[in-house]
Amino acid sequence: MTDPKRGAFKGLLALLRPFRTIVTVSVALGMVGGLAITLLLATINNALHSANGMTQGVVLTFAALCVVALLSSIISDIGTNYVGQRIIAALRKDLGEKVLSAPIGQIERYRSHRLIPVLTHDVDTISDFSFAFTPLAIAATVTLGCLGYLAYLSVPMFLMMVVAIIIGSAVQFIAGGKGIQGFDLARSHEDELQRYYNAIASGAKELRMHRPRRFRMNTHRIQETADRISDIQVRSVNIYILAKTFGSMLFFVVIGLALAMQAYNPNPDPTVITGFVLVLLYMKGPLEHLLGYLPVVGKAKIAFGRISELSERFSSPEPHLLMDDSEAPKPVVTSLELRGVSYSPPAVEGSEPFHLGPINLSIKQGDIVFIVGENGSGKTTLIKLLLGLYSPQAGEIRLNGEAVTDPERDDYRQLFTTVFSDYYLFDDLVQGSATQSLDSATQYLERLEIAHKVSVKDGVFSTTDLSTGQRKRLALVNAWLEERPVLVFDEWAADQDPAFRRIFYTELLPDLKRLGKTIIVISHDDRYFDIADQLVRLRAGQVVHEMEPA
Repeated sequence: MTDPKRGAFKGLLALLRPFRTIVTVSVALGMVGGLAITLLLATINNALHSANGMTQGVVLTFAALCVVALLSSIISDIGTNYVGQRIIAALRKDLGEKVLSAPIGQIERYRSHRLIPVLTHDVDTISDFSFAFTPLAIAATVTLGCLGYLAYLSVPMFLMMVVAIIIGSAVQFIAGGKGIQGFDLARSHEDELQRYYNAIASGAKELRMHRPRRFRMNTHRIQETADRISDIQVRSVNIYILAKTFGSMLFFVVIGLALAMQAYNPNPDPTVITGFVLVLLYMKGPLEHLLGYLPVVGKAKIAFGRISELSERFSSPEPHLLMDDSEAPKPVVTSLELRGVSYSPPAVEGSEPFHLGPINLSIKQGDIVFIVGENGSGKTTLIKLLLGLYSPQAGEIRLNGEAVTDPERDDYRQLFTTVFSDYYLFDDLVQGSATQSLDSATQYLERLEIAHKVSVKDGVFSTTDLSTGQRKRLALVNAWLEERPVLVFDEWAADQDPAFRRIFYTELLPDLKRLGKTIIVISHDDRYFDIADQLVRLRAGQVVHEMEPA
């Protein structure tokens, strides 16, 4: 595996590449500002020791250098802020797209309790670190000495500096109030982003089965929210930059007043004024950066490694997975077939290896197929193979007599509507015939006795905060509205009361069958097995009994 630190810095350089012009200009302006301050120190020192004193030419030179230093500093900081925020937005979008396009097996093995902190906390840490590209080591060694030396040189000048600090603090307080409002709004959007990341982790199977929803999640949810956060952060941080620049101006005002005091002092001490000015200018940069960014460096080192690890783990997307909103073919599903299909999932440490197959299974249009068996017998693995979520390691899946190839697998998945046992319930409805489907939503909600709690408005469920059984009924409504030819229910009735369990098996499934739907049900409810057109029993990864009831 690649060294995480090395991979992190390579990734950082790749993220910087689109902004190389802005970065170059920002660095150049920073150097110009540093040169201006250096020339300013030289100008002041020469004036203080010159026989002619503060001539008009010296004053104009002083003013010009101050303007150059301030303008170059603010433009450089704004450029750095913009690049930093765009890099974070790009990193968020890139990580989100990598998770969306990663093979399902990788997502299942990389648990969400590890995934989500990387996508949120570690990215935020890198965001803080993106402003810390200053020589912090120098700042650490000089700041304390400078603070003590200012008071030692001159108490009146030191008190003047205290007044400037009070004024600067008041400006920072006002700017902080406005900036915090923006940060609070951005934090709310980050909560939305966290919810979307939870969705792409917990709802990975549903997103894999539904290309339009996947497109919406990627383009209209993750990317748009990331951009929105970036824009708000840019505006908010710029407020702080302006306040910081005002504070820098106060530094120069104090210097000017100190020079004026020197001009009216009958017994001037060149050593005091020269030392005071030089120390003020010298400590300006270290003082601004040391306190804010020193704690971030250690956290950023860890965050870079974790983000690099995640990027490398998800660096190989599933081949032929489409990330656009293109319309999938809609063939009539006359038959589905597993022919000699075998699959062995990666072994879990501490448990025995599991092997499914070889499985031979044929499903005709309009069939109700029950897949039954004990827990751990391979029912869910079989379903994931049938859905195309897993690729068979041997054998093949056939649709209408034709083998499903890798380039066709994503289109093949669009034929299925699923309610998994560990389903994720999306609050939005995404389907082709939206108007007709939404007109039917109220009817379905009433039939499942949840219309008094949930409604559909603008293609969104009014709430998903329901009991477990009610949430499953809402997932069934979503499945109805998608109007796909094959429906798969993984222990849907397990969380229903006896009355609704009976309705599901004796009313809803037959109704779907009459509509021409093909239905596949994982079930333990043996009292309703007679409803099935085909009963497939699994034991230890093998089909031990296949029956077509009379």
